[in-house]
Amino acid sequence: MRSPRPSDREVVDARPGPRLTSSGQRLEERSAGAVVFRRESGSPRYLLLKYPAGHWDLPKGNIEKGEEPIQTMLREVREETGLVDLRVVPAFQHKIEYFYRREGRKVHKTVVFFLAETFTPKVTISFEHRDYGWFDFAEAIKTVTYPNARRLLREAEAFVDRGKPTVPMRAD
Repeated sequence: MRSPRPSDREVVDARPGPRLTSSGQRLEERSAGAVVFRRESGSPRYLLLKYPAGHWDLPKGNIEKGEEPIQTMLREVREETGLVDLRVVPAFQHKIEYFYRREGRKVHKTVVFFLAETFTPKVTISFEHRDYGWFDFAEAIKTVTYPNARRLLREAEAFVDRGKPTVPMRAD
């Protein structure tokens, strides 16, 4: 796996302070999220959220004490979008890493992403977001802000194209 480049993420997360652990001089943060898609006329459409800082990204959030990454993903997608009918693609699990600064300190963030299908087109965004959209693959690639999210979308599209089976999981 390649090392994350600072240019992959430069925006400071606008959420309340995460659970951080110290590793020498830098802080560590762990999160989980999902590439969420639904089918419209047989074609996948991907969910992107617009954050207050203006960037478009995938739903994700901090892993709470005692949670497994998949539990975090289900909780965060529910909290940020209102979606509870997710069907997870079991073979898809990708990790990204990047650095950002919080209160002048360097934070190393690791995010585990899953691929999840929903059948619900209506999204109810949380206070953490300004907008959302369901985008076809080409639109999603153009709209998403960060290169690592584009890579995830490409990997997800390859899985969706191969018709990988999904497993139902409820977030309520």
